[in-house]
Amino acid sequence: MPAYIVRRVLISIGVLFVASFLLYLAVASSGDPLASLKARPGITQSAIDATARSLGLDQPVVVRWWNWLTGVLTGDWGTSVALGQAQAPVFSTVMHALWVTIRLVVIAEVLALLVGGAVGAIAALRQYSVTDYVATTLAFVLFSMPVFCIAIILKTYGIQFNLLLIDLGGERWLTTAGPPDGGFTGSPGHMFFTFTGTYLLPTIALAAISFAAYSRFQRASMLEVMRQDYVRTARAKGLSERQVVLRHALRNALLPVTTYFAYNFGAVFGGAIVTEQVFGWNGMGSLLVRSIQQYDPNMLMGWLLVTATIVVLFNLFADIAYSYLDPRIRLG
Repeated sequence: MPAYIVRRVLISIGVLFVASFLLYLAVASSGDPLASLKARPGITQSAIDATARSLGLDQPVVVRWWNWLTGVLTGDWGTSVALGQAQAPVFSTVMHALWVTIRLVVIAEVLALLVGGAVGAIAALRQYSVTDYVATTLAFVLFSMPVFCIAIILKTYGIQFNLLLIDLGGERWLTTAGPPDGGFTGSPGHMFFTFTGTYLLPTIALAAISFAAYSRFQRASMLEVMRQDYVRTARAKGLSERQVVLRHALRNALLPVTTYFAYNFGAVFGGAIVTEQVFGWNGMGSLLVRSIQQYDPNMLMGWLLVTATIVVLFNLFADIAYSYLDPRIRLG
């Protein structure tokens, strides 16, 4: 296992190296950072050239990529080049946005995995029952709805629910405009009240589609595993149905779900872009939208680098988890 992990880490570093070059070429060729400067009335060519030199835009794209990469390796991710904006350091800006989004994504994915996995396993064990039909119908309904539709519906009913609470003499609970600026303060009860009200709607929006996928993957995998010879052998040995399901069937049925979880954790950032816009979260989604609108190459590359690293790390996690979940797998 240690040798396998080292080998996979080295391969992942190579993948990130190549991906950073391709992404930098794509970002560099997608727009002109000086477009807004050139559109200003009365601007001179010498001023444009001076700005280009200060930003390193007068150099070939390969040289700019190498300078950017060496800067990243030494801890200097550069600064925002969006003209007219504060020259914010890329690293601290991306890390702040990542911390905002990662809290939301982790809660949503863990919730979707636990609930979806449990629902899928129960549906498989009660195949063609009312429980199975309800779980299947719910999964297909959620599959058919885009995340922005779910988010808008939740926000609309959240606002109406808050109005109902106010009419009944209470205070609004569900937050639809982002987390509080000062964090969660006050008594433990008030902090819990604010925390749940802040995370509930965007978490459900992000977890809904993932829940549908996890439940379907778990159901199909569980049905296949329950027909395997080693499950029949476990029953023939006299083990209880609980031991057969938990010790022999469920563990092996988690393999496809583990693969999807590793992939989906990175892909769910795409859903976070929409969800953050709807609920007013200033995280990775909002940062990506601003970077594209203002065409900020350094900020875009910081966002892409962090996202690519997360995808690679979670795929490595899935490979390692395989060997733990299935003892038949041996890694040299």
